[in-house]
Amino acid sequence: MSRRAVYTGSFDPITLGHLNVIERSSRLCDELVVGVGSNIDKRELFSADERVDLIRRVTKPLGNVVVKPFESLAVQFVRDCHARVIIRGVRSLSDIEMEFTMTLANRKLDPDIETVFLMSDEEYSHVSSSLIKQIAPLAGDEELARFVPREIIPDLRKKLAK
Repeated sequence: MSRRAVYTGSFDPITLGHLNVIERSSRLCDELVVGVGSNIDKRELFSADERVDLIRRVTKPLGNVVVKPFESLAVQFVRDCHARVIIRGVRSLSDIEMEFTMTLANRKLDPDIETVFLMSDEEYSHVSSSLIKQIAPLAGDEELARFVPREIIPDLRKKLAK
């Protein structure tokens, strides 16, 4: 029986912090499904399909990562993936508070799905997609490469130029 876990998020755009959690999570299971959803509280920079493509490109070296879009509740997506584990990356105390609330709600929706928290590595604890959207128009490529995978910088530049 294989162990499958699901890491959900909006990943708009994917950051080095997200990639760090993906790489580490992929070592904990046989297959990691990265679920690309939408955050209704945020204006999207990239479409879901574009985000899926970006994540597939940067996770290609990881042989056990599958990337899929989803529009349902996270627990429903986990069920649809035939998994029982949700991976959540946390950066700070405020993340933990929000994730704790979401975990309790998910447990009410499906008590058989477990949530596993991975702390981001210290060097990424301040990195967020919102921060990237703020600094990208002013930062050079070398500066941006400290926050996002180098492969997506041209896509980010192109999107911001519109």
